[in-house]
Amino acid sequence: MNFPPQKFVQSVMNVIGRIALALFACATAFAQTPQPKLEFEVASIRPSQTSGPDRVDIGLHMDGQLARITSLTIHDYLAMAYQVKGYQITGPDWIASDRFDLSAKLPAGSTSDQIPAMLQSLFEDRFQLKLHREKKDLPVYALVVKPPLKLQESAPDAAGAAPPQSGSRNVSASGSAAGVSVDLGNGSYYTFADGKFEIKKVTSDTLARQLERYVDRPIVDMTGLKGAYDLRVNVTQEDYQTMLIRAAVNSGVVLPPQALQVLDNGSIASLMDGLQQLGLRMDARKAPLDMLVVDQISKSPKEN
Repeated sequence: MNFPPQKFVQSVMNVIGRIALALFACATAFAQTPQPKLEFEVASIRPSQTSGPDRVDIGLHMDGQLARITSLTIHDYLAMAYQVKGYQITGPDWIASDRFDLSAKLPAGSTSDQIPAMLQSLFEDRFQLKLHREKKDLPVYALVVKPPLKLQESAPDAAGAAPPQSGSRNVSASGSAAGVSVDLGNGSYYTFADGKFEIKKVTSDTLARQLERYVDRPIVDMTGLKGAYDLRVNVTQEDYQTMLIRAAVNSGVVLPPQALQVLDNGSIASLMDGLQQLGLRMDARKAPLDMLVVDQISKSPKEN
């Protein structure tokens, strides 16, 4: 079944930012060790301006002690703050749709690794956030190696290449009807367009985070691979359409019945075949996962 193109494109546009966030969150490389209560020196968080109908852009920019994050949902901020994946967060529907921009100054002597703890303090104060954690058995795909491994290791950085400027970090994602593009910085990027994934300089964990937005269950990296890789995976046009609709559903976008009917007969067979050609396999299993449950959150933040 083919979903009407104009409606399908609009649905894709509604979810572009959320598709990219799996990579966006992992690209920030924040520490996951426990932190004492930390706060931004100054912070402003406001609703994002409405984007145009045919393009979505999100991003993180850090310059010294200044941080600016644009067009993320509360759901996305919580994933960054508590270092969990999107499917590990449950709460009111609106946290996955309302978008906010954050501008903040870090205290002198602090580092970007402390931003998650500062985000936690910010949301507890401005949004009166209360939550708890619990364990839940969920169906997952285990990403494993199926020898022989044929992944291409990324080329080392060119000799003499300038290192990133200290304290500066830029990660951005954009999307249009032509597809999704995510720039992770330092030569690492990802695109999903024209029925194929093009991936450069990514780890196996990043690969799992990319792909799980497009399938019917979370993907857990169990490869044990430590390097960075370049790869390309082609999918059929039917699977490409199914995967984009699945990404919308996974992100909480409400779609018309015609779109959801595509999932009834859809598959990701070509994705799995493409991965197997590279020496990887997605095994269906169950695994206990940590869940973050939002008990209370205000829809509007306190004044900045």
